[in-house]
Amino acid sequence: MPARYRERLLESCGGRLVVTVDRDHCLLVYPLPEWEIIEAKLNALPSLNKQARLLQRLLIGHATELDMDAQGRILLPAMLRDFAGLKKKAVLIGQGKKLEIWDETTWNESQEEWVAAVQADDGELPVALEELSL
Repeated sequence: MPARYRERLLESCGGRLVVTVDRDHCLLVYPLPEWEIIEAKLNALPSLNKQARLLQRLLIGHATELDMDAQGRILLPAMLRDFAGLKKKAVLIGQGKKLEIWDETTWNESQEEWVAAVQADDGELPVALEELSL
């Protein structure tokens, strides 16, 4: 973990993290207290809803508790590395209360796709985004 994240993670959760998968084929890294909130919300979803069950299986089923070592490193299990297609270089992206880990090539290709999609989309913003002030 870069020093700027390491300090905060040590303060907020003692370096105890939960890593899980995301539909975009990256990994999500949560401080343990934040993950517990997400997990409770996922568990509260209606069990008869197919999409809710799939999301629970994906996120909760792959959730792995990890501890940072003294140098701020984490050892990702092979299953998680394989899911995200992590090879030689990885990119760590801060996303508010969580971090994302991407294979560098996948991250670069995805960024180009996202920019193109935003430029091509002339649609209306969802109400929640219309109220957002940056």
